[in-house]
This record gives sequence, C-alpha cells and structure tokens, in this order.
Amino acid sequence: MDFLPKSYEVPESPSNYMRFDQGDNKFRVLSSAIVGFEYFNKDNKPVRQKESFSEIPSDIKQGGKVKHFWAFVVYNYQAKMVQILELTQKSIMEFIKKNVDNPKWGDPKGYDIIVTREGEGLETSYVTTLEPHSPVSDEIVNSFMGKEVKLEALYEGKDPFAV
Repeated sequence: MDFLPKSYEVPESPSNYMRFDQGDNKFRVLSSAIVGFEYFNKDNKPVRQKESFSEIPSDIKQGGKVKHFWAFVVYNYQAKMVQILELTQKSIMEFIKKNVDNPKWGDPKGYDIIVTREGEGLETSYVTTLEPHSPVSDEIVNSFMGKEVKLEALYEGKDPFAV
C-alpha cells in the first residue's frame, strides 16, 4: 500500500487574485477596470493610487519600480472562480486596448481572453488572443451573482472582497 494515491497532488489554496501560470490562461472580464500606479514598499506590500507618483516613494523596496496598472474582476476558467486580475504587462494592456477601441470587438465583457505565458523571470513573454463573442455562461453568472467586489479598495490597501 502506497502512502499517498499515485495521482495525488497537493491542492492549491484558492486566491482572490488571478496570476498567469505557464501556458494558456483563459478569463472573462466581468467589470470595468480601475487604473493607477503602484509600487511595493519595504514590507513587500502594494501601495496604489490613481495618479502617478510625483517622485520616487521613500518606502519603495530596494530595486522596486512604480508601475502603471489596470485591475478588474474576471472569471478565471482554470480556477473556476471569480477573481481580480491586475495587469502591469504593457503588451497585454496594449492588445486589450487596441481591441476595445475596435468596433468589431469593443467591450471585453463580451468575449473571452486568453493570455499564454511562456518563460521565466526576465525571459517571460505573453501572447494574448481573443475568442469569438459569446454570451456569459450560467456557470459564470452564478459564480458572480451576489459577490460584491469593490475594486477602489485597492487604492486604500484594503481587501476588495470585504463587504
């Protein structure tokens, strides 16, 4: 008798935030985005605000940078849950913005987006593709129904899922 079943894998703890894993990461946008600027402080906590920082913050962690971000609510197909996706990758932002501005695509709440991540560290690259327009599935509607997500809480360093 084996100690653990052969196909056993340690389950991952669910997170309220979507991260891009290696390979395809498929999601459906469920909310409008908030935008702003962020950095990580010496305690490795994110500090965000709507406007650009006028100077380098004194509590920025060593080697840290101030980055522009978008944050919005998504349904993550792999995790099968509603999460917040925060984007700082310029190539992904530019791809989504280009399609939002295109009348044939428009609002990303009307179609699924797939971000394919390859590589590690400085060698990481992302390819973004779209799936054809489609209605939101009942599974997604049921997952999002009754969830209150206050994205603006990110500016205050609070939990957007706390009511």
